[in-house]
Amino acid sequence: MSTGYSYPDVAKMIDHSLLNPALTVPELEAGCQLALRYDVASVCILPYYARRCAQLLAGSTVQPSTTIGFPHGGNTTAVKLDEVNQALKDGAAELDMVINISQARSGQWDYVQREIQLLTDATHAAGAKIKVIFENAYLDDAAKIRLCKICGEAGVDWVKTSTGYAANGATVADIVLMRRHSPATVQVKAAGGIRTLDALLELRSIGVTRVGATRTAEMLGDCRQRLGLPPIAS
Repeated sequence: MSTGYSYPDVAKMIDHSLLNPALTVPELEAGCQLALRYDVASVCILPYYARRCAQLLAGSTVQPSTTIGFPHGGNTTAVKLDEVNQALKDGAAELDMVINISQARSGQWDYVQREIQLLTDATHAAGAKIKVIFENAYLDDAAKIRLCKICGEAGVDWVKTSTGYAANGATVADIVLMRRHSPATVQVKAAGGIRTLDALLELRSIGVTRVGATRTAEMLGDCRQRLGLPPIAS
C-alpha cells in the first residue's frame, strides 16, 4: 500500500537542530555528519559554529542555518542585524529569527514590523532565506494573526511556531491558524515537541513544510523502515 510520501519528501522537511547550549564541539561535528548521512533539509546550529557547519555541508544538498536573537528575541534590532550579517558572512543559507516577544505582547506593532522587514531585507539581499519565530506560547490568536500579516507583507520565507525553549511548542491549532492567515508564498515551520514520524506526517498533512527536530535519526529510520528502504549506517 502506498504511503503517499517518499523518503526525500520527509527528509527534506527536517531542520536538524543543534541548538542546545551544552552541546560540545564533538557533538556539533557528529550532528552535522548525521544530517549529511540522512540528507535532511538543513542543520540549524549554534551561531558560533555556523562557519564550520557551512564548511562541513559544502557541496551537499543540506543547508547550513543558524539563529538570530535566539531564544528570547529581546536583543535590539541593531544587534540582530549584526547577527544576521555575521551569520551570512559565515555561510549560513537560512536564518531562524525570534521576534521581539515583549514588543509584540505590548502591542508595539510598528517596532515588530520594522524589525522583521529590516532583517528580511538584509537576509534576502545576500540570497539567503529567513524564518520568523513567533513563540506562540506567549501570544494570543489575535497577535499570531497580526504577525502572519506582517510576515506576509515583509516577504519572509517561513513563519515558525516556536523556539522549542518555551512552555510548549508546535500545536495543530497554531499550524492551522498560521497556514490560514499567511499568504501562499509564505511557508510554515513547526518546532518544539516533534519527536515521531507520525507527528511529522500529521503536520505535513496540514501544510507544514519544515520542522525543527533533534530526533532526526529515529524519525528518518522509522521512515526508511516503513518504505522498505535499508537503514543508514551510523
